[in-house]
Amino acid sequence: MKHEISEDDGCIIVSLSGDIDLEFSGDVRALLLENLVKARCMIVDLSGVHLIDSSGIASLLEAFQTAHKRGKGFIVAAVRDEVMRVFKLARLETVFELVDSVDAAKKNCPS
Repeated sequence: MKHEISEDDGCIIVSLSGDIDLEFSGDVRALLLENLVKARCMIVDLSGVHLIDSSGIASLLEAFQTAHKRGKGFIVAAVRDEVMRVFKLARLETVFELVDSVDAAKKNCPS
C-alpha cells in the first residue's frame, strides 16, 4: 500500500493506492488518525485502491467516527467498483459520504 498526503484550503487529502487489507489496515488507521487532527475536513481518495477487506473498512470507520466526534468533515472519494461492492455488502454506502472525485469532495468539505 502506498499513500500521498496533500492539503487544499484546510482539507487534508489522503490518497491511498494498493490493497487495504489486514497487512496494511493498521498503517491506514494510524495515517488517517494522525492527519485528522491537522484539518477541518479529511478527504480519503480511494481511486488507487483495488481491494479492501473488513480490517480496512474498520480503519476507515474509526477515522470517520473520530472525525464526527471532533466536528470535522470526512469524505471518501473515487471508490472503484470492486471496492464499492464491499461498502455495499456492509451497507456502508449509507454511512460514509461518498463522492465520485476529489474535486467533488473539495466542494462538499465544510468550511
